[in-house]
Amino acid sequence: MAGAPATPVPARSGTRKVYVKSYGCQMNAYDAQRMADTLAAEGYAEAAAPEDADLVILNTCNIREKATEKVYSELGRLRVMKAEAARAGRSLTVAVAGCVAQAEGAEIVRRAPSVDLVVGSQNYHRLPALLARAKDGAVVDTEFPAEDRFDRLAPVRARGVSAFLTVQEGCDKFCTFCVVPYTRGAELSRPAAKIVAEAAALVAGGAREIVLLGQNVNAYHGDGPDGRAWTLGRLLERLAAIPGLARLRYTTSHPRDVDDSLLAAHRDLDCLMPQLHLPVQSGADRILAAMNRKHTRADYLKIVGKLRAARPDMAFTSDFIVGFPGETEAEFRDTLALVDEVGFCDSFSFKYSPRPGTPAAERGDQLSEAEKSERLARLQQAIVRHQKAFNASCVGRTLPVLFDKPGRHPGQTVGRSPYLQPVHVTSPLARIGAVMDVVITETSGNGLFGTMAMTNASPERILETQTT
Repeated sequence: MAGAPATPVPARSGTRKVYVKSYGCQMNAYDAQRMADTLAAEGYAEAAAPEDADLVILNTCNIREKATEKVYSELGRLRVMKAEAARAGRSLTVAVAGCVAQAEGAEIVRRAPSVDLVVGSQNYHRLPALLARAKDGAVVDTEFPAEDRFDRLAPVRARGVSAFLTVQEGCDKFCTFCVVPYTRGAELSRPAAKIVAEAAALVAGGAREIVLLGQNVNAYHGDGPDGRAWTLGRLLERLAAIPGLARLRYTTSHPRDVDDSLLAAHRDLDCLMPQLHLPVQSGADRILAAMNRKHTRADYLKIVGKLRAARPDMAFTSDFIVGFPGETEAEFRDTLALVDEVGFCDSFSFKYSPRPGTPAAERGDQLSEAEKSERLARLQQAIVRHQKAFNASCVGRTLPVLFDKPGRHPGQTVGRSPYLQPVHVTSPLARIGAVMDVVITETSGNGLFGTMAMTNASPERILETQTT
C-alpha cells in the first residue's frame, strides 16, 4: 500500500537464506522445493519469511489474470523491502520464476526494475550461475534448454508425510483458453527409473504418500527400464511396490488420456486412492469444441463410468470455466446438469479470464464480468451442495486416515481420508505418519470429525503406529 511504513529488515550475518513464495498449482510447489534444495548446495538455508531472506524468489502462475497482477503487487512490496535492506547495509536479491516469468520475460524488469533475475520454468537448474551473473545487472533467461533440468536439479527432500513428484511436464493439447503449452512447452516425460529412484528416496525420508504431478500427468510415456515406453498405469504399478509407501495419487489428468492400463491400476492397486481430479471445463459440447478440449460431454461421462466400474468407491473432482466466449445460458445450464449427473465431491471453478496470446482471447463474443460472476456463483452453489452431500454420506463409515499434522486443540491429530478430506480426531492412539481406521461421526465445513476405530487398539496396530 502506497505510503505505508516498510517492514524493518534486520541486518544479519552468517548463512545466506532464501525464501520461495509459490503461486498456483502443485507443480509449482514441487518446483519451489527443487529450487530451495538446489540452492542449499550453494549455502542457502530456507527462510521462514521474506523479511529474513537474502534472496526472495516468486515462483509464479500465469493461468489466471489476477494471479499475474498479484505478482506485480508483491514485487511492489519487495521493492520497498529491498530499499530498506540497502539502508541497513545489506543486499536483497529478487527473482521471478515460473510461468509469468516464462510468458513476460524482460517486461517484468521493465515494470519492476528492482527485479534482479527472471528465470523461466525450464531453467531452475541454472539458478546458481544466473544469480552470479545477476550481481552485474538484471538477467532474463526464458529459453527452452536442450538438457533435462531434472538431471541437474538437486534431489528433492521429503518435507512431510505427503510428497509431490513431477513425472511429466508440458502440454500438447492447446486448449484455446490456456497458456501452458507456451509457458511449459511440449509434453515431456521423465524416465521411469529416475522417478522410481526419487520416489524411493522420498519414502526413505519419511513420506508415506506420493502425489505424481504433470500438466497432463496421464499422458505420461516415459522410457521404462525394459526399453519400452511406460504408461502412467505401468508406472503406478511399479511405484506401488516400494516398501513403506502407503498411498499414491496423481494430478492433473486429461479425459482423453485415460487408458486401459490406468483403469487396471485403479482396479488392482489398493494404495492408489479412489479420488481423481479429472477436469471437464464445461458440460456443453459446442463450448468444449470451442475450447479444443478434444472430448465431448458423452466421452467424459463414459470415462467416469469406466472408472467407477473399475473402482466402485471412486469420487471425482474437476475444473470448470464459466463464461467462456459465446457461452449461452442454455449451455451454462448443461454444465450445471453435468455437475448433478456426476456428483463431484469438490471442484475448482473460475470465471473465464482472457490470457494474451491464446485463441479464445481474440474472440469478439466475450461475456460481461457481471454475467460471468452470476454464473460462477450459481455453479459454486451447486458444487458446494454436492460436496456437503458427499461428506454427509461419509458419516457412519470407517475410513482409513493418513495422519499428517497436529490439530489446533490439545490431543487432536489431523489426517486425510482417501478422498482428501481433512479428518480431525482426538485420541492418544493417532500417530503422524500412520494410516489408521477412523469412524466418521460428523462433518463441519469441508472437513470430517471422527473417533478411532476399535481395530486400532490391537497390540499389533499400536506397535505399527509407534514404529512408523
